[in-house]
Amino acid sequence: VKSIGAGLGRGLRELRIHLCQRSAGSRGVREFIEQHYVTLKKANPNFPILIRECSGIQPKLWARYEFGKEKSIPLNNLTADEVGKALESVVKSHA
Repeated sequence: VKSIGAGLGRGLRELRIHLCQRSAGSRGVREFIEQHYVTLKKANPNFPILIRECSGIQPKLWARYEFGKEKSIPLNNLTADEVGKALESVVKSHA
């Protein structure tokens, strides 16, 4: 996640993280948010990073790029580090 730094926004318009507040499959996503959300937001204060909690859903990362193009990556049963790598991949795919 440190490699992203203030790099959000080049071709990327929005990040959304969908997760369940309680499920075991979302544990790594919850840990990632607890460990890295504040740092990412401070480095990218004007970039929309949205956290959406909904009971019973499968965790997923959504990236919205220019011209409304979207990409999603399932995050079910990933560790916090693996969630960070998924985030890096969507950022770098349109850097």
